[in-house]
Amino acid sequence: MRHEDPVLAPLFGTVDHHFVAGRDAVPVRRTDQIAATGHFGAFFHTPFLLRGAVTTGVTALFYRGEMSFTQALPQSVSPSRLSDFQTCPRRYQYASIERIPQPASYATAKGRFAHYVFEQLFTLAPRDRTIENAREFIAPAVEAILTEDVRADIDMDDAMLAKLIAETDSILTTYFRMEDPTAISSEGVELRLGATVNGAPLFGILDRLDRDADGTLAIVDYKTGGLPNRNYDSQTFANAELYAALCEASLGEKPKKIRLMYVAKGETIERDVTDVVVKARSNSASNAWGRINQYYDDGDFPATPSINACRFCSYKELCRANGVPVPR
Repeated sequence: MRHEDPVLAPLFGTVDHHFVAGRDAVPVRRTDQIAATGHFGAFFHTPFLLRGAVTTGVTALFYRGEMSFTQALPQSVSPSRLSDFQTCPRRYQYASIERIPQPASYATAKGRFAHYVFEQLFTLAPRDRTIENAREFIAPAVEAILTEDVRADIDMDDAMLAKLIAETDSILTTYFRMEDPTAISSEGVELRLGATVNGAPLFGILDRLDRDADGTLAIVDYKTGGLPNRNYDSQTFANAELYAALCEASLGEKPKKIRLMYVAKGETIERDVTDVVVKARSNSASNAWGRINQYYDDGDFPATPSINACRFCSYKELCRANGVPVPR
């Protein structure tokens, strides 16, 4: 199923969300200016030029040997796609160069479903952001998120749909215990940002960008999964810290805090944003973007198989078929 988003369509054309893993993982496809809006007003940046023509479909490639891509290299990259690349360059190749479909899972469908409800909730005036009104967005979410392709991918039946709706209602109950949305001052919801950061052309979508009581900005990211291992906070906050750099480059203001809201568990994990960390994330993105360009020119994105990298990867069988020693 193809979906034409009224905001994304002018930039990207029709976007096939079924073929894209992650809400913010989409390639730039036009070269004039675009605007993004929020309480900052409209701000403009210049999207990044494409190398070669944009094509669709998947080309048969010979791995471990000479190969070339007929697909254009996307000239912007999201923090989540950079994370994919840093985990395994071959995964980035499959997802972002060849655009091989990744099937939906129950977990990803649930995440998008809850995000839709929260997004709609924050379109309301603050006084109207009640749990009763939030529940009114569950039915529209069924139509907007649970497309035929998604339902087929996860083998959805009536029992699974009932489970998803019940879990979403539980998430809303938990969320309203975590914070009072009527008291939130938000600068943007599903805020689309794009800028070149230390030579890396970045594009992404923030769940929420809040203006805290002390006048500073805070990045808010909803999480519908389990709580992370706090021994790996650096990894847990990596994407959000890169978004902090993207905010600074796009808006001219660096967020002071990052809040990861684990809305299924009722816990918020917060971290200060520091200049040192933002610089480190920017440098890492710059280095990764340079390697992406080099691998594209070389015609080969190497696979880096490991138990953790391959466990939940949609492409592991394809890698096995192409001679990659994927752990079992």
